Amino acid sequence: MTVFSRSLRLSALGVLAALAAGCASTQAPAPQPAMPQFTSPIQPAQVEGKWGLAAYHRPEDATRTEAQARQGCRQPYVISPGTSGGFMMYLADQSQPSEVVSKQVAGGPIFIGLPDEPAGAETDREVLRFDGQVLVLKWVDKEVSGRYGTMVYVRCTS
Repeated sequence: MTVFSRSLRLSALGVLAALAAGCASTQAPAPQPAMPQFTSPIQPAQVEGKWGLAAYHRPEDATRTEAQARQGCRQPYVISPGTSGGFMMYLADQSQPSEVVSKQVAGGPIFIGLPDEPAGAETDREVLRFDGQVLVLKWVDKEVSGRYGTMVYVRCTS
């Protein structure tokens, strides 16, 4: 074997080794875009408890629906504390409650939804009104909102 062919083989082996090392190394995954930091303007203690619940589809039915929600205290909707600092509510089409939080970005609208999703995610509900006694929520997802309507929760007194 000549010096030239030996050098050629060694060079080829070096190139193959470099390629194999490149394939074996793991590339860092692309960084995920940062989720905007949100505040939680409605604290769990403010919503925990028993609530009467009713819903409407037409704005002109809001007052009547609030009165219906008061009647719902006979079989109340219960909002309980979560295990990670949120509170337990049902998401659309779910048979078990999920831990949710209130979330707001830079003074924008307040939403209630899963803590690992940005404010205003499709699974969220927008808070239209909250005064401690009445909570009015509208689903962000238009299809879900069309089925469930605007939800009116009225705090039960006993």
